Amino acid sequence: MKAARGAAAKTPVKADEPKVERVTKQERVLALLSRPQGASIEEMMQATDWQQHSVRGFLAGTVKKKLGFSLTTSKVAGDGRRYRIETRRGR
Repeated sequence: MKAARGAAAKTPVKADEPKVERVTKQERVLALLSRPQGASIEEMMQATDWQQHSVRGFLAGTVKKKLGFSLTTSKVAGDGRRYRIETRRGR
């Protein structure tokens, strides 16, 4: 009788629910950077709930070094600095 209870407890209750694909914070930032207008530090902070120094570290460490993207920056009067991904470096 114990074995039957253990097997029944392991069956998922809501097996027919569709799987929801999770979007990571990294994917959110890369999507923002891929836009033609790019993204500001503030937009990336809002999308991820990261602090400013964490966004800058992500740009330098992950986007540029780890993933190999060419990151460009431009300063628009009244809008501040915007960051954008150009092309991927060959490996």
